[in-house]
Amino acid sequence: MFREMASRFDVIPTITAASVSEANIELTSGNQCISVNHKTHITKSILRALGQAGVAYISTRSSGCNHIDVDFAQSVGISVENVVYSPASVADYTLMLMLMVIRHTKSTLSRVDIHDFRLHDVRGKELRDMTVGVIGTGYIGAAVIDRLRGFGCRIVAYDHRPKTSANYVPLDALLQQSDMVTLHTPLNADTNHLLNHQRIEQMKPGAFIINTGRGSLLDTEALLLALESGRLGGAALDVLEGEEGIFYADYRNKPIESQLLLRLQKLPHVLITPHTAYYTDHALRDTVENTLINCLKFARRSSNLGTPSGTTLVI
Repeated sequence: MFREMASRFDVIPTITAASVSEANIELTSGNQCISVNHKTHITKSILRALGQAGVAYISTRSSGCNHIDVDFAQSVGISVENVVYSPASVADYTLMLMLMVIRHTKSTLSRVDIHDFRLHDVRGKELRDMTVGVIGTGYIGAAVIDRLRGFGCRIVAYDHRPKTSANYVPLDALLQQSDMVTLHTPLNADTNHLLNHQRIEQMKPGAFIINTGRGSLLDTEALLLALESGRLGGAALDVLEGEEGIFYADYRNKPIESQLLLRLQKLPHVLITPHTAYYTDHALRDTVENTLINCLKFARRSSNLGTPSGTTLVI
């Protein structure tokens, strides 16, 4: 997609499969702008080396910037910006996970795979009978709310900066009222382990948790204890603490060292997918196009000469 779109924008891309590191900083030579994905933590030493190499702008192909120390980047003269992409990608996927977890889809499909076609021991639930709590109402959270309205469920929302027409309540009230909680708030120092042991204990017995935001919004150990004890009814997780180095890799013939992941996978009422909610044609086109636009805008601002011809970009 970058190769296809770059010529339209008169951009010359340097594309590498390797994540940015001190070992490949030389690829940035002569480039003000680089584009990175969400998979790799960009350390202070990498940022320092990028600044010394002349990089002045990082466009991250993600909605969050938690993998980059934005303040430190600014201190070494590098601006960091995220991209906006189709919120429908994550919102649709979130609704799919909600429906799957309340209808025991994991157990049902496992039984069908071994030709056991009996009904599940526990009946499913309908969204219209539930209260769904949406934490974080940015463009993805708002898109989830829009979709939930079509199911007729009661919706409550929490955000430290209310942004949309929703029934906003304090976080404690949301946890106490909701049959299902879905996470869409950015990950930062204030929201790390937003759902910790204390807050999970506030939730209704049998409630469900959906996370398509960032893994560290949830205290995974506390979540596991609540799931293994039966305190919670289930969880659907597209993101996970410690997913780096595991998600997007082939582990069919090598051991997984994450005990948290292995424990979660053993539970019949837990769905795990590998950070794939955003992965649609539409969202990726948006991501590539807006990355190029972001870099061109930065180059225009820095040059004060209009759109620079033949702008270069390392991806």
